[in-house]
Amino acid sequence: MIAFIWNLLLALMWVMLTGDIGGYNLIFGFFVGYLVLAVMQRQVPVLRGYTRRLPKLIRFIFFFIKELIMANMTVAFDIITPVWHMKPGIVAMELEAKTEVEITMVANFISLTPGTLSLDVSDDRRVLYVHAMFLDNEQELRDSIKYMERRVLEILR
Repeated sequence: MIAFIWNLLLALMWVMLTGDIGGYNLIFGFFVGYLVLAVMQRQVPVLRGYTRRLPKLIRFIFFFIKELIMANMTVAFDIITPVWHMKPGIVAMELEAKTEVEITMVANFISLTPGTLSLDVSDDRRVLYVHAMFLDNEQELRDSIKYMERRVLEILR
């Protein structure tokens, strides 16, 4: 996370030095900052592993967009058809996420997907309660949520 903030600061410094506040210039500055941090990561221990996160982030973005489209199609199909296919229910999921940031990110990405909603986290932060519109197969839902959690944690750790 510290390396990302440094990358963002380098991109903002690039924008200020060039005097062009356009979006393309900011993206180019972010890319230049990424390259600078990639060179520096061998000497600065805090930056280690930063360059391996970007490909994981890009893969996660495509994964999440695919999940978002599939969930929207499922909800839209249920709305359009005269027969209700919903079988709502609540599932308790054990979390691999440990920190508050990890738990928050996992819960938010679950809630962003149509048809699922993060309800609560247990007091010991080990269980996340999720409401699902389509609880046909509980184990399948648990597996898909666990897969999303692993993908989020892959980026954060």
